[in-house]
Amino acid sequence: MYYANAIASLSIALGHDASKFDPDEPLPKIPETNASKSGRERVIDLARRENLTVRQLALRLGGYGGLAFVGTPATIADQMEEWLASEASDGFNVMFPYLPEGLDDFVDRVVPELQRRGIFRREYEGKTLRENLGLPRPANRFFSPEAGGAVS
Repeated sequence: MYYANAIASLSIALGHDASKFDPDEPLPKIPETNASKSGRERVIDLARRENLTVRQLALRLGGYGGLAFVGTPATIADQMEEWLASEASDGFNVMFPYLPEGLDDFVDRVVPELQRRGIFRREYEGKTLRENLGLPRPANRFFSPEAGGAVS
């Protein structure tokens, strides 16, 4: 499991799915992506400079992307639910090892499982983020709802 997390972290660092790389070969040429250019280049430079295999690089990075949940939609939902239920977390910043497929998999497979369990919203009460966070609307010097529109 640790290696799977390390590969997920490497994928996040490179902005490319590293799970298909031969773990005992040097890092192959990585196509350009929209991932962090400087972070990506640091990882590639480290691999080249120290002549690391994909496995060595992945294990060196280890937690580059933070905690990684890897598995089926149900096991990922299990892990997230456990963190929420044990109050180890009150939410998650979700990053994907590659786009758009990683995002699509999460939205199409994990989110429905979280919704089925009642731990992910199906809809929001308010129309804006501010309303959903329960924050008051600040005064706007260019618009007055009481005056019926624009302020002159």
